[in-house]
Amino acid sequence: MNEPTTQPPRETLEGTLERVVFQNTETQWTVARLQVSRGVRIQSVVTVVGSLLGIKEGAELRLHGHWIVDKKYGEQFQVESYQTLTPSTIAGIEKYLGSGMVPGIGPELARRIVGKFGMRTLEIISSDPSRLTEVDGIGRVRAQRIRGEWLAQREVQDVMVFLQGHGVSTAYAVRIYKKYGAAALGIVRENPYRLAIDVWGIGFKTADMVARNLGIGKDSPARAEAGVLHVLGELVDDGHVHAPEHAVLAEAEKLLEVGEDIIRPACDRLVAAQRLVREDLGDRGDCLSLRAMYEAETACAAGVARLLATRARPVLVDMQRALAWFEKERAIALAAQQREAITAAVHDKLVVITGGPGVGKTTIVNAIIRILEKKARKIALAAPTGRAAKRLTETTERPARTIHRLLEWSPQRGGFERDQQNPLDVDVLVIDEASMVDVPLFAALLAAVPDAAQLVLVGDVDQLPSVGPGRVLADVIASRRATVVRLTEIFRQAASSQIVLNAHRINRGEQPDLALAAAEGSDFYFIEREEPTDVLATIVEVVAERIPRRFGLDAVDDVQVLAPMHRGDVGAQNLNLALQARLNGARPGVAELARGARTFREGDKVIQLRNDYDKEVFNGDVGRIVSIKAEGGPSASDSDDDRHITVEIDGRAILYGMSELDQLGHAYALSVHKSQGSEYPAVVVPLVTQHYMLLQRNLLYTAITRGKKLVVLVGSKKALGLAVRNNDTRLRWTWLARRIQDAVPAAQERERAP
Repeated sequence: MNEPTTQPPRETLEGTLERVVFQNTETQWTVARLQVSRGVRIQSVVTVVGSLLGIKEGAELRLHGHWIVDKKYGEQFQVESYQTLTPSTIAGIEKYLGSGMVPGIGPELARRIVGKFGMRTLEIISSDPSRLTEVDGIGRVRAQRIRGEWLAQREVQDVMVFLQGHGVSTAYAVRIYKKYGAAALGIVRENPYRLAIDVWGIGFKTADMVARNLGIGKDSPARAEAGVLHVLGELVDDGHVHAPEHAVLAEAEKLLEVGEDIIRPACDRLVAAQRLVREDLGDRGDCLSLRAMYEAETACAAGVARLLATRARPVLVDMQRALAWFEKERAIALAAQQREAITAAVHDKLVVITGGPGVGKTTIVNAIIRILEKKARKIALAAPTGRAAKRLTETTERPARTIHRLLEWSPQRGGFERDQQNPLDVDVLVIDEASMVDVPLFAALLAAVPDAAQLVLVGDVDQLPSVGPGRVLADVIASRRATVVRLTEIFRQAASSQIVLNAHRINRGEQPDLALAAAEGSDFYFIEREEPTDVLATIVEVVAERIPRRFGLDAVDDVQVLAPMHRGDVGAQNLNLALQARLNGARPGVAELARGARTFREGDKVIQLRNDYDKEVFNGDVGRIVSIKAEGGPSASDSDDDRHITVEIDGRAILYGMSELDQLGHAYALSVHKSQGSEYPAVVVPLVTQHYMLLQRNLLYTAITRGKKLVVLVGSKKALGLAVRNNDTRLRWTWLARRIQDAVPAAQERERAP
């Protein structure tokens, strides 16, 4: 266990910025040399690092922060906030003005201006710019341009000082200025709660702190509206598409500490402004949803209706002969359920093929592809994640893409290139791991499917639902408007696997067979440990030593720890600290970079924590850090790149700057939710009663089915029993099944079940 670290004492330095060693134009991360005129290092030249927007050489600064020791560059002053001061010497003014901060004024012109006006130079530029024409080479137009540029620079500093004075960190202040520009002061003063909506990384609590500092009261209408939006945003993060209004009001009351008499009118105003949608949803009564969520769910229903309203292009095929041909090609005998699924996918418009491990879903997908290729059908394969798409490519020997790449995300448009006006050129679209598809992505996917095309969704509906909002696969099945084939027969080859057999036992509410789990040659093990600290120590030993030694698997690439929770002694966070220390600890010659409480190191296994459409990496993508550039110290030059990390994800090198590192987390241990759509050679799962709130049957089932060759459970039998018995999974508030039923006549219902 790591010892807790204490924050170094906060200090203040004042001095003149002698040299900007490096400044990233996008993030404003700056490395500079400061001649200290006031503070503990008076008269010395020190290195300062931090987000310093618009700072130029010669500037007089007051910096607040603390000292850090960089392993490569030594002692540096980490800036948390700063203010610019008026240069106090002739030399300082000349250097400041000639630093390039005002376009059109170089060192020579700065020398002439300061030579003319001396200590009054900056005052003249601000209040009497016409006098600049007294300097050789400056006409009236140029004088006005110089004043305009000067005032723009002062505006930046005013914004930064204002934001920092109201508790906003320098890094967030830079983001705010980048978002709003010169209007930042007015926007934040008028409604600081816009920050929580408009600026990524700033949540309601930060915006609320700024509002309090500005004197905005608890009962402010803007605060109530922001609180309601925050509550619904949190519910969306938990997977809900809408929520009963009474539940939203109750949560908002707890958050805002005000009464319903303030919150309900805020809901009414948000509905009138079309930011929220209010609907009467049966026995749930009045429900609220964010407009984007409402539009996505209704678009899903409309997309299904449009697809089912058009006949597929006829395919002339003798299914008995086609199935016999495939069986001969593969030297296999298809089961009745498999034949049913293949036939449905060849003929029907919207087909769901669902079932657990070992029931032959991969064989079915291969049969669909091979048969339809013989009929010259255009087939596209896709999956929600890069790993799932890669696995689909491997099992079908056909190219598969992520859904985002299939739909051609465009950063310029801020949306997908493929839509109803520019549909995909396909006859049949097969989506694997469909349980991971959320409502917004399904809406975008349906919009891009041509009217006459067929859509086949393949997945395990008993797994956890998508990380994003909704439960698309379950709702499509529940609507009874798709052709649904449920696969239940475990094939002989898979039946020899204890992973498969125990996964099905757990899914039926039965305890796994622990007697067979102890047998020689088993692929499923249970190691009994009662205390969480013993579970942690055992997992580290199992991952680092026992699995690699016994099974020849790589501890980082082949073994994945899946935890039910993020926090706690054996939560994902603590497991990551322990596993990183054991598998990739600090050592000479290995570069590392700290971001907040995390230290990233070359060779680390990391996960993408949110969608980044510009980089084309998405929530849940896992990769390895292949290099870290930690330059930025006093030896760096103006041409150096910023500090950054390069991560290899699915064979692509992705660059992350310092300000983007909060997109990454360590991935030696993941939450079970984050593992969806992935398979790993070996999976290790902690099971402790400390996690009782999340010990649920579908969570354990999902974790076990991620293991391809080996599953190891470490924990107590009591915790295992709790997980298997607890089938009271928290339902998500969705209405997609009913919307599809309302949009599609019941006559179109076709259910193919065993």
